[in-house]
Order: sequence, then C-alpha cells, then structure tokens
Amino acid sequence: MAELHISSDKIIHNIETLNAFLEKWDIQWSLVVKILSGHKNFLDLLLFHPIVKRLHSVADSRLMGLKKIKEINPDIVTMFVRPPVIDNIKNTVRYADISLNSSIKTIEALDIEAGIQGKIHRVIIMIELGELREGIMRENIIEFYQRVFDLKNIRIEGIGTNLGCMYGVQPTYDKLLQLSLYKQLIEAKFNTHFPLISGGSSITLPLVGKPSMPKDINHLRIGETVFMGTSPFDNKRFKNLHTDAFEYLCNVIELEIKDSAPDGVLSEGNIGHTAPNASTPNKNYRAILDFGILDVDVHELKAKNPRVKFVGTTSDMSVYDFGPASNSKKCRYKVGDKVHFIPSYMAVARLMNSKYIAKKILK
Repeated sequence: MAELHISSDKIIHNIETLNAFLEKWDIQWSLVVKILSGHKNFLDLLLFHPIVKRLHSVADSRLMGLKKIKEINPDIVTMFVRPPVIDNIKNTVRYADISLNSSIKTIEALDIEAGIQGKIHRVIIMIELGELREGIMRENIIEFYQRVFDLKNIRIEGIGTNLGCMYGVQPTYDKLLQLSLYKQLIEAKFNTHFPLISGGSSITLPLVGKPSMPKDINHLRIGETVFMGTSPFDNKRFKNLHTDAFEYLCNVIELEIKDSAPDGVLSEGNIGHTAPNASTPNKNYRAILDFGILDVDVHELKAKNPRVKFVGTTSDMSVYDFGPASNSKKCRYKVGDKVHFIPSYMAVARLMNSKYIAKKILK
C-alpha cells in the first residue's frame, strides 16, 4: 500500500516559529487543520501540545473534522471556516464555537439553535473585497450588522475577508485597509467594539510587519504555511519553516521494458490521463505504481528522483518512465521498491482523505 509519511516534529516546529513571529506583531491566529481530514492519531498528538493551546483557535472546513477535535479535546476553541449549511445548523452550534458567515438567514438560524442549546455562538462576518467567494456586499454592511446585533444568542467576534483562494486576488494594503475602515464604520455607527479583523489566510503572511499591512489587522487563518512551510503568495519558503513535513511513498508493482507509444486504434473511450509526450517512440523502463486518480492528482506530485517521469494514470494505477532501456545500464529500481514523491498541499489533502492510503506519523 502507498504511504504518506508525516513528520510531526517539523510541523510542530512550524507552528512554534509562526506563533513567535505573529506574537511579535500582536496578531492572533487560527490553525486550519482541514488538510488532516480529521486524522485522529495526528490530532491526538497535536491538540494537547502546549503551543496549540496558546493559539486563538483550531479551524476546519468540515464539521466532522470539528467534531473529531471536540471529541479529542473539548477545551479547544473551534472555528468553522466555511459558511454553515442551514440543514446542519445543529451540528454547527454543537461543534463550532465560531463560524464564518455571509448569510443573514444562516445567522438567524444559528441564533435560534444556539438558544436551544443554551450557548452564545460567535460569528465573523465576511466582507466581499473582490475575490467573489464568500462575503456580503459592501453596500449592505450597515443593514446586515443591524439585524445581527438584534440577535440574542449571537456574538460578533469580528469582521473578515477571504482573498487569494479562488481567483488569486492579492491581499494588498488597499484591500486590507478597506476591511479596517469597515470595522471602524460599524463600531462608530453602533457604538460597539468587536475584537478581530481577520485579514485572510496563509497568503497574507508575507505582509505581516510591513507597511503593506494595516496595523488594525490582528487575526489570520493559517493552514498551508504551517504544513507546507511555504506561502501561497509566492510559493516560496516562509521564514525558516520546514518544507518537507510530508513525503509520499509508492510501490513498484510492475517494471518492464516497453514501447512508449501505444499500439492500436485509439478511441475517446479511455479513462486515463497521459503526459503530453507519452507517445514519443522509444523503448524505456516503464513502472506501474500502486496509486491512481482516485487517490491523488498526479500533477500535484513531484518525484524526488528527477529521472522519474510521469507517463499516465488511471483510476487506481499510475505509470512512470524510469529512463531509456540499455544493455549496458540496468534500471536502479525493481519490483517491490518504493518511489518517493514530494506532495503539494492539495495532494496531501487528498491523500489524507483517502482511506486507501496508509498514514505513518514520524518524529
């Protein structure tokens, strides 16, 4: 079985490093663990670590993930980083202490359910700043907040925005300044105060401590940089974080010298996906590995050996080229060997979500 190796020490180091950096600039943050897909063994290790207890909250985009967090450590403050579904309001209030919202109908439903459960549910209201994902329109802000302030079982934790996740709109100074000004407008209008301006996700990190970050931005929601060590702003290593906390190991289940071009009449009925140069005619070592597109997008994997080249994939097997066949030079691999890959953030997320991929936690 293919395996995903997880280095716990490297991830903890990344959390500690980021927390020290953000504390220096008086910024709170939520650790977004959706990449883990509720993996119990790793959450057991993570949720009782002293550094995690110092964070503002632990967040997920799946209620089942938040349920697992509360089952493991009920004292952890949880945040639901996807607008709740009306049909799942009961579980949202049960497992999420805080949720991100952009629908007044949903917040009203949360208010009713929070009353039933005897809770105060906290919300961060998301503002649309150009990414065209979740967020209320700016011209509706005053009316929206007026209705939320009238609810008895809802507490406004703050104002927030999402940038960079769909269209890649960058979190510039102007965008974040708008968020800060809206908070000031609402607080002045309603003679109130709420603690957080949530200025985005990992993509905002490179702005921290620079003039391009308004001083009022005091909260971030960070997942990718913690686990991958890079910023999606430029895909470069952030600070001195580890970028190799995950490694994907796959098994060679067949190794033969084969033509690199298929033989026969090709149709549109295939279910596979091939590399653009898969039809170049020659004889190469071809290996079949024990994973397919049901497990992960092969384009999100990078072989550690640069000579290993992707050829094609189907639902549960993938083919890789190990180089030209030669009588004078044998292939370094054999059946039963493992091929090592560096997975991207999305690759890790899909592999963690697959019950057919083994997960091994390393120190």
